[in-house]
Amino acid sequence: MRFLARSLTGVFLAAVTFGLLAFAASLIAAAIGERASGCDAPAAARERVVSANVLSVTPGTITPQIEAFGEITAQRRLELRAPRGGRVTALAPGFEEGAAVTAGQVLVQLDPAEATSTRDLAAAGVTEAQAEGRDAARALILAQDDLAAAQDQATLRRQALTRQTDLQDRTLGTPAAVETAALALSSAEQAVLSRRGALAQAETRVDQAASTLRRAEIALDEAARGLRETTITASFDGRLSGLAVVEGGLVSANERLGEVIDPDTLDVAFRLSTAQFARLLDAGGALIMAPVRVRLDVMGAEITAAGMVARVGAAAGEGASGRVVYATLTGPVRGLRPGDFVTVSVDEPPLAGVALLPSTAVNGDGRLLVLGAEDRLDEMTVAVLRRQGDSVLIDAASLAGREVVAERSPLLGAGIKIRPVRPGAALTAPEGPETVELTDVRRAELIALVEANTRLPAEARAAMLEQLAQDRVPVQVVDRVTARMGG
Repeated sequence: MRFLARSLTGVFLAAVTFGLLAFAASLIAAAIGERASGCDAPAAARERVVSANVLSVTPGTITPQIEAFGEITAQRRLELRAPRGGRVTALAPGFEEGAAVTAGQVLVQLDPAEATSTRDLAAAGVTEAQAEGRDAARALILAQDDLAAAQDQATLRRQALTRQTDLQDRTLGTPAAVETAALALSSAEQAVLSRRGALAQAETRVDQAASTLRRAEIALDEAARGLRETTITASFDGRLSGLAVVEGGLVSANERLGEVIDPDTLDVAFRLSTAQFARLLDAGGALIMAPVRVRLDVMGAEITAAGMVARVGAAAGEGASGRVVYATLTGPVRGLRPGDFVTVSVDEPPLAGVALLPSTAVNGDGRLLVLGAEDRLDEMTVAVLRRQGDSVLIDAASLAGREVVAERSPLLGAGIKIRPVRPGAALTAPEGPETVELTDVRRAELIALVEANTRLPAEARAAMLEQLAQDRVPVQVVDRVTARMGG
């Protein structure tokens, strides 16, 4: 009996095993048949929609700006040089780099001893010349008196000759008396000539004395100027820079001692291209007084100043191109110093009918993407008037009121549908999963696939069938059915 029971148990287990194998084979065969008989229709293609930032184009009047780099220069600079050689005997109190000085303040004092001696000698020369002039004037008066006396003597001799001649005509005189009178007259006339020569010499002496006095006065003026030049003063208010002198040191003539700079009257010199410079000329070719703004970046902080274009360099410069333009800074210029390297912004004449767009909106050929009907993109060519930094100025006459893509990318092009994102509107995610509308045929195919899949749990199958029965089906469900179940 025990043997029979064990034999029956073995037969039962063998039967169960073969039954399970047959059931598995039937399942595999059914799956293969369903797959072979299933519909191979491709999934409906979905258009890809890309989000893109768009801007509305509103034509208006904009003032373009020219960006350049320049250097701050001082309008007034006084170079301190020694007019003559000598020893430095004194310096102004606080005579040091960057110290403030006032107009007329004594800065450097050279040893005045030699200049004082020269001045005194020149003054003595003037005194001698004045004495010589007075002596010459007195001698001239005496020469004039001598000439007058000689002329009177000659007149008397002429009268005596006339009287003797009359007496001889009346036979009362003798020829010897007439001859004696004539000789006396000749001697008197000779004396007059001599006195005239003496008078001429006296007049020449007076002229020479005046010339000598003038030379002496000039020498005195030069000596006085030399004495004044031993004192070096400031001609305007400013600050000291580049000092190279010490008290007690010897300096030579024309040696540079330093300079005084006025830090409140500054210019900025910057170079523009010829095209940029041409935009700063009026109809008559004259330079316009365009506003200028200067910025100096100091460790993240900016020092700014305003000014006006004042003049342009007379020449481009050897080996350089463009034009050097100078602008005068107006108003407060605190913090700026000559030699600072600054950024200069120059306002051009305003342009009407233009719009300012990001440079990423326009490609190198001047083409941009315009939002059209049904949020599809069109490509247009526009005239790029200016490029300034990260922005461009375009002629917006043909784009008034339209929207353009702010940032071009390889994903965007003509005919592509986008989801426009406008300024001020946040890019929000959709409230639910992305859905797609199915045709009746496609819906029936997907439902059949789900129902034929016996490996799905009943709850999952029911949920998928419920979603497939809706008007719009989540894309995720469609993708899951087509990917895992062969649809």
